[in-house]
Amino acid sequence: MRVFAGVYDLTGFPGSLSAISDVAKGPDGKTDWSIFHTIAIGNELVNGGTNEPGEVVSAVKQARSILRGQGYKGPVVTVDTFSVLLDHPELCTASDYCAANCHAFFDANQHPGGAGAYALEQARSISAAANGKHTMITESGWPHAGDANGVAIPSPRNQQTALDSLRKSFDHRREDLVLFTAFDDLWKDDNSYTFGAEKFWGIHGGL
Repeated sequence: MRVFAGVYDLTGFPGSLSAISDVAKGPDGKTDWSIFHTIAIGNELVNGGTNEPGEVVSAVKQARSILRGQGYKGPVVTVDTFSVLLDHPELCTASDYCAANCHAFFDANQHPGGAGAYALEQARSISAAANGKHTMITESGWPHAGDANGVAIPSPRNQQTALDSLRKSFDHRREDLVLFTAFDDLWKDDNSYTFGAEKFWGIHGGL
């Protein structure tokens, strides 16, 4: 088991990278980067309007330089929504692979049974837009509670259907899918785009 680590935003960057390098240091003082699968610089910064694509690209390049200098040789990426990566393939170019969040629930025409095919299609589209660069879906799931978004309806049953669909669609490339998320995030707040479901994506949250 390895960790997909990262800094959520660019507040305090690049100093914020020290929290990651500190984790890599063992009690004996030696550094072991093998515990990390990937280090991400920012989560949906362009989608949220927090930063411009050029700012994120520069941060990813700076982070990679710093981390390489410290001995980390693994992937360095930025994570954003699939739609942003399609519009701004330069984010993929700056990353060691394309890291996309993709939730069929936010498409009002999507039923839970199509969640897997939807995410796989977007992964293929992103790779095509990024000149064949590999794409990993870094978030995909379905809420078990909240308000309906068209035919996309939150419920425990629909969540299980969506998860089954995702697992089936990515069965041939399981390493390219991260299910979102293990437990409910009760600290999160909703907005007009989250359909009252922001807290309720936990796979074990409805149990």
